[in-house]
Amino acid sequence: MFFTKFIISIFAIYFVLLIFLYFYQRKLLYHPNVSSYTEINNLIPKIEKVNIPTSDNHKLLGWFHKKDISKKTILFLNGNAGSLENRIYKLNHFENFDLNFLIIAWRGFNGNSGKPSEQGLYDDAKSAVSWLKSIGIKEEKIILYGESLGAAVAIEIAQNKKFAGIVLESPFTSMVEMGKKHYPIFPVSFLLKDRYESINKIKKIYFPVLVMHGKKDSIVPFEMGKKIYASANSPKFYYFSEYDDHMMDYNKLLLEKLKLFIESLN
Repeated sequence: MFFTKFIISIFAIYFVLLIFLYFYQRKLLYHPNVSSYTEINNLIPKIEKVNIPTSDNHKLLGWFHKKDISKKTILFLNGNAGSLENRIYKLNHFENFDLNFLIIAWRGFNGNSGKPSEQGLYDDAKSAVSWLKSIGIKEEKIILYGESLGAAVAIEIAQNKKFAGIVLESPFTSMVEMGKKHYPIFPVSFLLKDRYESINKIKKIYFPVLVMHGKKDSIVPFEMGKKIYASANSPKFYYFSEYDDHMMDYNKLLLEKLKLFIESLN
């Protein structure tokens, strides 16, 4: 009798957890308030704060560094946590690449209205591309840079387009596979709303790709980055670091690889 009650209790708890995961999964996926805050005064390149309208009437905060619109422009799409300030240590190096850059905060991040979702982030990224076009920057002059979750967004909007290039830092194959890794006891395929299926979409990109991934990544398995690279069309390049975790170290080796890739797009 006791054993039967125990089993029923276990199933009841499991069922409650399933309900919690289904309704609160986006709280687990998107973390706009996680921040290791960095003062914007530490940003070396001069930036203009811009508002980027989306198709569903949100306005996104963006930082735009304009050097010359005839030059290439990096569109930086960050990961699922933190603020624009958290990327300053990366943006500071873009000053040396002789290009423009735009970084946007997702809906629900950095004080933006709206709530993040897969389709919402796709719309945000497409809206950023449209904004760049509206100021005279052509699609073939835009380099997409996707960081972690941002890599999945970059892959989505890159399909069958003619961008200059795409950089994928710590990319994953799909959110379903990520969910199975981190929540193996739950039916992730059934529960998941935002799926970010990148592994097949990468095959529909026909311009240069650079995949960067650390072999010590404790969040996105390095094998996923290898699979993304293997599935990509040529021309493709990689930077696989022996010791980097999920947020890669912007050291001399990485920066040289990134600079060479950008220069090759000319």
